[in-house]
Amino acid sequence: MIQAEEFVEAARNLGFGWYTGVPCSFLTPFINYVINDVQLRYISAANEGDAVAIAAGAAIAGKPAVVMMQNSGLGNAVNPLTSLTYIFRIPLLLICTLRGDVYDGLRQRNLQDEPQHELMGQITDKLLETMSVPWEFFPTDAAEIEPVLKRATAYMQQERRPYALIMRKGAIAPHALTRSSIPERENSSSAHIQQSFFRENKEQRISRSKALARIVELTEPENTVVIATTGYTGRELFASKDSANHLYMVGSMGCASSMALGLSLARPDLKVVVIDGDGAALMRMGNFATIGTYGGANLTHILLDNEVHDSTGAQATVSAGISFAKIAEACGYGVRLTGDDPALLDALFTADANTRPKFAHLKIRPGTLEKLPRPNLTPEAVLQRFMKHIGNS
Repeated sequence: MIQAEEFVEAARNLGFGWYTGVPCSFLTPFINYVINDVQLRYISAANEGDAVAIAAGAAIAGKPAVVMMQNSGLGNAVNPLTSLTYIFRIPLLLICTLRGDVYDGLRQRNLQDEPQHELMGQITDKLLETMSVPWEFFPTDAAEIEPVLKRATAYMQQERRPYALIMRKGAIAPHALTRSSIPERENSSSAHIQQSFFRENKEQRISRSKALARIVELTEPENTVVIATTGYTGRELFASKDSANHLYMVGSMGCASSMALGLSLARPDLKVVVIDGDGAALMRMGNFATIGTYGGANLTHILLDNEVHDSTGAQATVSAGISFAKIAEACGYGVRLTGDDPALLDALFTADANTRPKFAHLKIRPGTLEKLPRPNLTPEAVLQRFMKHIGNS
């Protein structure tokens, strides 16, 4: 058993100052220590996949990040671990607990846990290996901490991919929580702006490509970055204008807004615009709450809603009956605009959100461009160009 301070301070010496995740009772002392330290940053994620994406956003901004989770939630992180951090080559340190561990240190079958952890306890290491995430056990002796962290960081620096530490029960001594990780927000009326931009004729709805072209016109590459969700959105942004300040998500559906949150928090000097889709937003709607709680005025969240999964055959989503602006309001966004008039975009970029993130829900029509191209750079090359643009090559 080690003290939380021993591991966290050793990690701090190697540059790790950003933490995010979903709690586990095994992690409680560790999380408490991180939250108590005002020099460290802890983001409470809605789910484990969001945590991976938030940490990825911080990492590309040059902030080494740690993701903490219970192994029962590892399944929630499979998508971004396989189609975000792997293909873009983004290094993260994962700390994953081992609920359902039926062995003690001598591999004797004598431990007990809740039935829901049984199968995941048997396959946690195999699942990590299947995802090409190397792992070792979290240190339980102070003398092991530095060697473990050196192996992890050496791999992360060389391969630019995640490395995992599997934590068994009782690895860390108890540590009391003395402060809250949730930032206090003023309920100021000046930070609450809501407008509707609907027109009478739905046939007037613009195409995704026209909406993206207007977004490009409204963003300044020198101090603004644009992250586009997977599917046709990223491809059409590339077709509209390929630029070093653009990042095209080619997987990890629903994680674009989480990644944008991590980047915006790690680089408050940057304006971060994330372009979401209705299917992607519905898939990970919990991140609206995380953005509303932690996000700042430098984060702008645009939802282009055509009410279908366009790239897979235009199957309908349930977005036709959803008021995303009201969801954004409930979650704490400072500006919430909704409608089908493209003038909404101009209003969004001139609105003052005070200290809160901004949100716009623009209804568009389904369909895409003929012979829609794909980015002619690999995801890794796109990210390296993007990082060079923001000064973190």
